[in-house]
This record gives sequence, C-alpha cells and structure tokens, in this order.
Amino acid sequence: MNNYTLVTEFILLGISNSEGLENMLFVLFLVFYVFALLGNLLIFLTILASSNLHTPMYFFLGNLAVFDIFFPSVNSPKMMDCLVGPICTISYQGCASQIFFYHTLGCTECFLYTVMAYDRFVAICYPMRYTVIMNHRLCTCFTVGTWLGGFVHGSILTFLIFKLPYCGPNEVDSFFCDIPVVLSLACADTSLAQTVSFTNVGIVALTCFLLVLTSYTRIVISILKIRSSEGRRRAFSTCSAHFTSILLFYGPVILVYLRPASSPWLDSVVQVFNNVVTPSLNPLIYSLRNKEVKSALRKVLSQALQPLGYKE
Repeated sequence: MNNYTLVTEFILLGISNSEGLENMLFVLFLVFYVFALLGNLLIFLTILASSNLHTPMYFFLGNLAVFDIFFPSVNSPKMMDCLVGPICTISYQGCASQIFFYHTLGCTECFLYTVMAYDRFVAICYPMRYTVIMNHRLCTCFTVGTWLGGFVHGSILTFLIFKLPYCGPNEVDSFFCDIPVVLSLACADTSLAQTVSFTNVGIVALTCFLLVLTSYTRIVISILKIRSSEGRRRAFSTCSAHFTSILLFYGPVILVYLRPASSPWLDSVVQVFNNVVTPSLNPLIYSLRNKEVKSALRKVLSQALQPLGYKE
C-alpha cells in the first residue's frame, strides 16, 4: 500500500500573463462583479414586484437572474483576493467546493437555457395553447428539475475528482479550481475521472444544445410563416435576447471543455469572460431588448425613488 502525504491546500497561480496588471484587473473585475450582483438583483426584484411579468417567460428569467447572482460569487471574490495578495492559497475543502458549485451552477444554467428555449418554442409555435401547456405545475417541475439536475451533475464530478489522492505538487495553474487543472495534480490514474468528466460535460452540453437548436429551428420556421413584417419583427425581438445569452454561454463551454488541446492563456481569458463578464451582461441584454422589462424597471425605480422626492 502506498503512503501519501496528502495535500491540505492548493496554491492558485492566478491569471496567466497578468503580471503588472493586478491593480487594473482588480478594479475591472470588481466593477463587473458589482454590476452583475446589482443588475441581476434588480431584474429579479422587478419581476417579483411587477404582476404583468408573472408569466412563464419571466419566471424562468427570474431564475436566470438568481443564477447570475450565485455563479460569479463562486470564484470572483477569491480571484480578486488573489490579485491583491502576494500568494494565493485555497484549502482542499475550498477547492472541492469551487468545483462542486461551479459545475452544479453551470449544468443548471445549461438546463435552464434549454427550458427557456422550449418556452419560446411553445409561445411562438402554439400561441393559443401557451398558457395551457406552460402551466404553473410544468414550470415548477422544470425549475426543480434544472436545479436538481445541476446538483447531481456537480456531485458526481466532485466525487470523482476528490476521491483521488493529491500528494503534491499543489500549484493550480489557474485563478480557481476546475477539473482540468486539478486533475493534473493527482498522484494516481486519472483516466476514469477524465473520461467521465469529459463525457458528462459533453453529453449534457451537446444534448441541451441540440434541444435548443431544435426549438429555435422550429421557431424560425414559424416566424417566417408570419405574413406581416411587424409580426415577424416582434417575434424575432422576443427571442433575440435569449439567443444572445445562449451564444455567450456555449462559447466558453466549447472552448474550455470540448477542445482536444489545452491553452492556459486562452483558458484564462475564456474563464474570466464566463465567470465575470457574462453574468453582468445578461441584465443589459434582457432589459435593453425587452420593452416589458424596461417599462417595469422604470416603474419600479420611480416607485423606489419617490420617497426621495423623485417624480416621474
């Protein structure tokens, strides 16, 4: 039986090629992080406070806003701490927690975008039956299923990664713990964990992507059948924000997890974009391209500012 001196903490090496830029990056990431928290909280509270937004579409958008509050909070605080500190360490348990929550929330987002695409498919292709099909019970089942599915996905991956022994070295070539960089530090055969994680992430992402693609293919076909140009414009406008968010989500997944070769610099750039930038962009995407959300936002803000003497 082998004797191991097990690792109790990992050293995060940070963002590649960022020497001398730490202070600027800290301020930049802090702005994006605060904007993500406040923007998504505002979207969530607006949906909660506006009765006209209590529909399946905005119910799922509210879930996305909650997700975009949690997701950047998994890694961003530690990343910013590493930028201003001389050395960045994370405990073994903290590293496991990062991987668990990162992949739990990532899978949840994947499922959530799929459900949102199905919601738009029903709304565009079967408008007369929309409220019957997308009833409260189905929306609740979809929501519970997305979060539960993400939890199972994250639990399986975390168990496979951390049942392996880690006996040194303990330097993680990234600004947070993720499967590819942590697995390379294991002092045992990682083929099973690599195969299962690659297959698991690949199957989930590919299945969801194909379902989203199928939904939007049907949506486009239905929109092109609309005779009035105004009707087609409104239909495309309804779906454009969601489709933009999908592109921002699947791009990083493909570049980081489904490439045969790894590039530390590219991985860092993509992961920063995925962790910090995308969650801060979603409130802009959904508020700027949606008249109902913009109108509800103005109403909520005006009501909030009235005690301060603001008059609409």
